[in-house]
Amino acid sequence: MLRSSLLFVLLAFSANASAQEFDYSWLSFGYGQTELDDIDVDGDGFGIGGSLAIAENFHIFAGYSQSSFDFDVDGTEWGAGIGYNTPLSDVVDFVATLSYEYVEVDAPGLPSSIDDNGFGLGVGLRWWATPKFEVDAGIQDVDLSDSGDDTGFVLGGWYYFTPAFSLGLSGSFTDDATGYSLAGRFFFGQ
Repeated sequence: MLRSSLLFVLLAFSANASAQEFDYSWLSFGYGQTELDDIDVDGDGFGIGGSLAIAENFHIFAGYSQSSFDFDVDGTEWGAGIGYNTPLSDVVDFVATLSYEYVEVDAPGLPSSIDDNGFGLGVGLRWWATPKFEVDAGIQDVDLSDSGDDTGFVLGGWYYFTPAFSLGLSGSFTDDATGYSLAGRFFFGQ
C-alpha cells in the first residue's frame, strides 16, 4: 500500500518537472552521522562511493565508509554490486540493486576486529521534482551471515548546481540504526 501510494504521488507531480534522463555514472564524497539505536551509541565519519553505467538499463556500484563511534569504537563498511534501472515516466526511474556487503568493527579490549559479510537487496525510485532537484526513496534489506537481517528505508534529496555536480542530504532508517549524510556527486556519464 505504501509503495503504490508513493508511486502515485510521484507520478502525479511528474508534470511539474521537465523530461530529463538520470545519470548512473558518478563519484561521491560525503560525511555522515549514525546512531545505533539499541545501545545508544553515536558515530560519524567519511565515505566515498561511485556508480558506472555499463549498459542502457544496468550499472555497477561500490562504496566505502569509515566511522568513529563513542568509546573508541571504529567501524568500516564497504559494498559493491549491480543495479537495474528503468524509466517509469519522463521524470521517474525505478531502481533495483543486488550487492555484497562487508562490515568490520574495532574496539578496545578485543583481541582482534569483528567482521561480518552478506548480501543486500534494494528497490527504489529516483524522481525529478524540478529540473534541478532530485528525490530518491527506497527500501533496503541487508542480510549479514552472523548479525542477521536488517531492513530499512532510505530518503534523500539532491540539488544540481550544474549537470556535472550535485549536493545532497539523505537519511537511512532501520530497526538497528539511524543515519544522516551530506555528500557531493560528480557526474561523468552524460
